[in-house]
Amino acid sequence: MSDESNEPGHGHSPAAWTAITIMLIGFAVGTIAFWFDTPWLVWSSAGLVVVGAIVGWIMKKAGYGVNGPKSAPKEH
Repeated sequence: MSDESNEPGHGHSPAAWTAITIMLIGFAVGTIAFWFDTPWLVWSSAGLVVVGAIVGWIMKKAGYGVNGPKSAPKEH
């Protein structure tokens, strides 16, 4: 078996959840906009995906990442 103390957390943090939620919304809106042939909204959605990645990085640096001081780990 593996040692639980070496587990990196697999992104279970507020920073990861926030980033993925923003990026998922961007992908969903972009897919619908592509289907309706609305190029400006497709590109705006692509920008939202990039914003989600930046927000996740900023939150990680602010301490909300895995093992960050402001993130409470969940016991399984």
